[in-house]
Amino acid sequence: MAYVFTFWTCYVLYKEYKIISTKRLHFLASANRRPDQYTVLVRNVPPDPDESVSEHVEHFFCVNHPEHYLTHQIVYDANKLAKLVEKKKSLYNWYTYYQTRYERNLKNRPQTKTGFWGLWGKTVDAINYYSEEIEKTSEEEAAEREKVMSDPKSIMPAAFVSFKSRWGAAVCAQTQQTSNPTLWLTEWAPEPRDVYWDNLAIPFVELNVRRLLMTVALFFLTFFFMLPIAFVQSLASIDGIEKVLPFLKPLIEAKVIKSIIQGFLPGIALKIFLILLPTILMTMSKIEGFISLSYLDRKSASKYHLFLLVNVFFGSIITGAAFQQLHKFANQAPSEIPKTVGVAIPMKATFFITYIMVDGWAGIAAEILRLVPLIMFHLKNTFLVKTEQDREQAMDPGSINFSVSEPRIQLYFLLGLVYAPVTPILLPFIIIFFTFSFVVFRHQIINVYDQKYESGAKFWPDVHRRVIIGLIISQVLLMGSLSTRDAPKATPLILVLPVLTIWFHQICKGRFESAFVKFPLQDAMVKDTLERATEPKLNLKVYLQDAYVHPVFKGIEFERPPVIDEEENNPLVSTKRNSCRGSKTGSIGSPDSVVCITE
Repeated sequence: MAYVFTFWTCYVLYKEYKIISTKRLHFLASANRRPDQYTVLVRNVPPDPDESVSEHVEHFFCVNHPEHYLTHQIVYDANKLAKLVEKKKSLYNWYTYYQTRYERNLKNRPQTKTGFWGLWGKTVDAINYYSEEIEKTSEEEAAEREKVMSDPKSIMPAAFVSFKSRWGAAVCAQTQQTSNPTLWLTEWAPEPRDVYWDNLAIPFVELNVRRLLMTVALFFLTFFFMLPIAFVQSLASIDGIEKVLPFLKPLIEAKVIKSIIQGFLPGIALKIFLILLPTILMTMSKIEGFISLSYLDRKSASKYHLFLLVNVFFGSIITGAAFQQLHKFANQAPSEIPKTVGVAIPMKATFFITYIMVDGWAGIAAEILRLVPLIMFHLKNTFLVKTEQDREQAMDPGSINFSVSEPRIQLYFLLGLVYAPVTPILLPFIIIFFTFSFVVFRHQIINVYDQKYESGAKFWPDVHRRVIIGLIISQVLLMGSLSTRDAPKATPLILVLPVLTIWFHQICKGRFESAFVKFPLQDAMVKDTLERATEPKLNLKVYLQDAYVHPVFKGIEFERPPVIDEEENNPLVSTKRNSCRGSKTGSIGSPDSVVCITE
């Protein structure tokens, strides 16, 4: 049966990978014009003593991509400015609220307090106060905007570079630009709504350090998960509260309060931490410095999947905290670990059936009912909504939380693969879960949720890899289970399956994964040719000029690089560098032999 399940799973995975990769290529070939089809993100631009970052980028691409380079947009560190803009929006929202109140009752001027949220401080006229605060914030915003646009330290060594064709962008995004692989790094730009602007201001040299630190933090969070839980629950116990807050001892000793603390508080503390866990993992991904919302979702999903695998699956099979399991595994031979887990798997079937019904079925019911968003809307509407803009924000359904939903579904895939050959009674519960999940999530995605970005099924390789990991885990655990029973001779036969599964994964990766990483030059040329034939007068410069401008600069005029005329055949590239033909003193990462003129 193990061979049957493995071959069937691999067949379905191969067929699905082929279908999705074909649909992705068809989507890319038939998609409407988008700025990211022509744009590349360039990072780690080397410094130049004679040119600014903008001039250096223009010079580099005029020389190395003379037929296809169109324009570029420098990346600014505008995080502080963005905070001022948000503060101004909030102040204006309060001003609108009090102005509306006054218009409804002209006899009474609304009052407010100058302290936090208007709860304390000096009482003043609300309209005048917020009008003055808006004016003050506007002055700070103007000063910060001027600083960002004029201070060289606010200009990051990165740029969004746009090309005259998709073919030119594909060549640039998918090739190495210089002999030094650490400079002029290029990648496809995310679509404008997918850009996470805060992380573009992180210096490139910091990224590896940040990711190393977050990897270490993820390890400790995953394998020592029970330590913070034990600490919080110790504070949620009677002894812990009396120790930290001794003045509450008379109140705690009351029978009703004591029973509530003993019965509910520890469980509530655990649930709160589990609710906060996805937010913690997303924050860790943001600290790592990824520049798109879609990639943040992908990395958070990977972290959450690892956490569920260790703490829910293995943690439930082997009783005890994760660090206790780690200690137990460290003190036994590696060959004994599959046996230890394999013995416990059949005994935990009842627990996982209950888990599927409580977490899976109930979770799907909660998804279609959306009780939590409904309650949150009424709370916001009662306490926070002041204007129509606030009401629209409170009614926003949001988008599907991929970083949480997908790892949970992968956990049920894993349970099905593990228990299919051992305890098949679990399968009907999983089939019911996936049936309802398909119906509910299809409805929610089409009719309820908004779309944050369009990835074109770029997440599928991650999904495929996690199913393969689950399949290998199920095979290894099956070997451990068989070795403890009266079938030791069957274990070598199962040993072949992980090898075949890894080989199958490599075949799928080599055959299909490139469709999710690269854009075929042939398809790019076909799409460009059709566009030139159907829209010969298309002005790409106008279409792309504001696509990758930071949101805080929208509508603001600032210096832009000139457009390179398609019919210009002048081989001279304008530059402020003092070097000439064959000069060896050019900037780092630039060609040594460049025909140039001095301005």
